Amino acid sequence: MENTVLIIHVVLALLIIILVLLQKSEGGGLGIGGSQSGGFMTSRGTANTLTKITTIVGALFFITSILLAILSGSNYKPSISQEIKTDTINQNNNPKVPTDN
Repeated sequence: MENTVLIIHVVLALLIIILVLLQKSEGGGLGIGGSQSGGFMTSRGTANTLTKITTIVGALFFITSILLAILSGSNYKPSISQEIKTDTINQNNNPKVPTDN
């Protein structure tokens, strides 16, 4: 489950990078379409479409980030330093009695 979400997360990250690079900073999008007749593929229509797709992919990226955090927290394992401390405390509780008398 965690690997599947991680793969989806990486794909979404790459999609966000591609979508952001396709957009112009002035909001012109790809600049496709020479006419200003309010059609679908005018520069404004392209920019609006790219903005909407980027918003959706960004929201999915955010959701997968939260899901990965929840999944990684459910598989909590104590760190090795905590295990060493526990072993040391257990060993020190046993008194050392000389047995060669």
